[in-house]
Amino acid sequence: MASSKKSNLFSSINAWLHLWLGLISGIIVFILSITGCVLVFEHDIKDLVFNYISVEAHAADSQLPPSLIHQKIKESHPNVEVSSLWYYGIDKSIKVSLDHSDTLLYVNPYTGQVLAEVDHEDIFHFMDEGHRHLWIEGKLGRQIVGWGTFVFFLVTLSGVILWWPKRWTKRAVKQSFTINWKAKLKRINYDLHNVLGFYSLLLALLMALTGLIMAFPWMRKSVMWLSGGMPPRPKVEKVEPALTDPVLQDALMVADKIWYKVRKEIASLNKEAVIIHIPEENEKRIYACTDMHSGRWRDLRFDRNTIELLPNSQKPVREAGAAEWISRSNYALHTGFIGGMTTKIMYFLASLICASLPMTGFYVWWGKKRKSKKKRNTHSAKVTMEPI
Repeated sequence: MASSKKSNLFSSINAWLHLWLGLISGIIVFILSITGCVLVFEHDIKDLVFNYISVEAHAADSQLPPSLIHQKIKESHPNVEVSSLWYYGIDKSIKVSLDHSDTLLYVNPYTGQVLAEVDHEDIFHFMDEGHRHLWIEGKLGRQIVGWGTFVFFLVTLSGVILWWPKRWTKRAVKQSFTINWKAKLKRINYDLHNVLGFYSLLLALLMALTGLIMAFPWMRKSVMWLSGGMPPRPKVEKVEPALTDPVLQDALMVADKIWYKVRKEIASLNKEAVIIHIPEENEKRIYACTDMHSGRWRDLRFDRNTIELLPNSQKPVREAGAAEWISRSNYALHTGFIGGMTTKIMYFLASLICASLPMTGFYVWWGKKRKSKKKRNTHSAKVTMEPI
């Protein structure tokens, strides 16, 4: 008997938490889910809509190196300062970032022709800002998103407990896994909340957990610790100019050398997709990026004089331990990029369901509230009508 009372008390507390935490986080969850639906297909939409993203593919070695791309840009845009070049592959244009500017240039990798000047502040950037900090500048917006995601994580777990049938009868299984489209609207809404919520459960929890890792250092450290811990960071000694070469190498010459080296000697995945940073005058360590595949990448750092890979560069992800793999795959796991188009579609559908849950859940609560109010009014009317 005591066990039954404890079970009922736990169920009541869980239901209460699911209701009120769901109502509190509903608007945040809706915004994050809808913006997530759009962002998961950002690159695919841009490929279809904008004609400057894709180019006719040629042999990989026909691509112009960074120095020649820089020269071509200077001929048409003499007043801009190039910060970095993003080579996306032999069938894609190069995205060029400029110093102190929100404008991006898209350049043909074989001719150096500037195909388009694009403002960074486009619709996808707007969606990304909403997804990251609800369009609220500063720390406040990120904290609201972070804690809203944490509440959603708890609501999802409590929803599993509410969904779990008390008895696994044939009728209970049918109600838990299928939507009765022939029922009344109220019942259909309940099934949409209950059944679709269950089917999106694993991806919803994964998106929430990876979002928390991005939002809170303590969550990241906890997950890394539980998965075995990150390898110690190698110490990088101060880079000094060599005695035989006291002057730092020319920035564009360095960029060319690193570009060739990354593609020919270092890259193992998607070899023609490379980010090359154009070093500033006194910069001694140069950043590059490779192995950009399925939402993951590999950060590289080079000595400017020797063009040698520095010890704090990342190794291929296949060589990473559990904690490092999770850390480097977190973005891919959060966005659905990890498995290509298949997982993108799965994440899109899961995000769409997550966006619907606050609405269907609110309707369930509102219906119960109206029903309860109606019963009280009916009871009051009966009492009033009874003779004294």
